[in-house]
Amino acid sequence: MEPWIPARVGDSVEDVDTPALVIDLDVLLGNLDGMAAYARAAGVRLRPHAKSHKCVALAKLQLARGAVGLCAQKVGEAEPFVTAGCADVLVTNEVVGRAKQARLAALAASHPAARLGIVVDDASNVFAWRDACHAEGARLDVYIELDVGQRRAGLETSDEVVRLAGLVHEAERLSLRGLHAYLGSAQHVRTPEGRRAATAVAIEKARLARAALAAAGLPCEIVTGGGTGSFPYESASGVYDELQPGSYALMDVDYAKNVADSATPSFASALHLWSTVMSVRGDRVTLDVGTKAQSTDCGPAQPILPGFRAHAVNDEHAILVRDGDGAAPPLGAKLRLVPGHVDPTVNLHDWFVVVRAGRVVDLWPIDARGGFY
Repeated sequence: MEPWIPARVGDSVEDVDTPALVIDLDVLLGNLDGMAAYARAAGVRLRPHAKSHKCVALAKLQLARGAVGLCAQKVGEAEPFVTAGCADVLVTNEVVGRAKQARLAALAASHPAARLGIVVDDASNVFAWRDACHAEGARLDVYIELDVGQRRAGLETSDEVVRLAGLVHEAERLSLRGLHAYLGSAQHVRTPEGRRAATAVAIEKARLARAALAAAGLPCEIVTGGGTGSFPYESASGVYDELQPGSYALMDVDYAKNVADSATPSFASALHLWSTVMSVRGDRVTLDVGTKAQSTDCGPAQPILPGFRAHAVNDEHAILVRDGDGAAPPLGAKLRLVPGHVDPTVNLHDWFVVVRAGRVVDLWPIDARGGFY
């Protein structure tokens, strides 16, 4: 039996089998064009975070619009992009462990024309990366990770940054590129004023660290960070050279709760979770998109269906309940939902079904699905 795919090119969107992730191509291109134009006008580099979509075809659309490269969060995410010809990938996460470091160093060695970058916050990891690169004959760019308020990883003081940067600068096969200063906790602060205030603290820490590196005679070509919620503030800071937004391409329920900054482009929901009505009982509607098809860490996917809201999600089912006026759909009807959190929802699927004007125009594999190592 052939592997299951949710649709074929030429199908009506109504014929897409479910559960499936459906991309509205025109909305997606509008989102990509909006961010690319913003970055050009602001004079900053754009390095979109591919952990949001994990898809080579989508990444190539971003690169074609001027992105300097991509971010990945894991070695397993970076691999499919590099092997597909994406020539500049930064792994924006601590990678610890001999096996993973050897694997990334081997990837760099086998693609000498590509730039691969890593982040570090510990001297022992610098030495481990140096040894891995020596063993594989590889070279890597290195960014010092600065804790700008996330309290997850990274160095807290400029003195620590200078000491670690000195070790990187002296290490054979490692090239000190700059600072990684991403504040994830600012992305979902709901008001522009709140996001601006949170990001101001990160900007000041990055400014002080960059100045300390310069005073020590150490290079800092790039300060990279920023996300879909905070990018206007990093780009206007005069400190950040590069932005890392990811969710802007597809969007989700959680980001839609943010009040937009009027001075920046707006981004629409380009991704929908396509579902089938499995059961209708009075004011309760059950769909076939449970936790095996959607992540609920930021709340459940919400239906585009007047008068109904998501109430509960089980392994195989999403349950909608009435909360207003609107007719219940019939058994077998197809419904669209906006994912609650795009990144982990995408990681549950093999394909994007790409539609335009109600017809399937392409299917894109989600190449880095499951790249958790």
